[in-house]
Amino acid sequence: MTLEAKARISGQITRISFVLLLLFYTARFMWLAPASAGNPWVIWLVYLLPLIGFTPSVISGKPRPHAWLCFVLLIYFLGAVVTATQPHLALYGWIEVLLLVTLFNGAMLFARWQSQWNRAEAETAAQ
Repeated sequence: MTLEAKARISGQITRISFVLLLLFYTARFMWLAPASAGNPWVIWLVYLLPLIGFTPSVISGKPRPHAWLCFVLLIYFLGAVVTATQPHLALYGWIEVLLLVTLFNGAMLFARWQSQWNRAEAETAAQ
């Protein structure tokens, strides 16, 4: 499999899991398990705003922001693992962990393979 194909597939996995994670957070904080105290919109925005900042780079396929997305996802992963240990929210926590791990791996592999592909293309064009 070529670098171009690997980057394309990992980019698709990243985009799909990114959208699924945003939809999951929307469903979880608005309907499935809204916060008992406070306004669920505020908690939803706190979760979504950092991710929404990465939307243009995830769509455009720039490798460097995908690497930064991985760093941000680590913070979300910590919260998801804590949620997965709570008996009444365990299912939501494990779904979140699965989505985050998929997104992290897709973004990490895309950043690596797309960077290598870009470098190879630049070297080919220079020759």
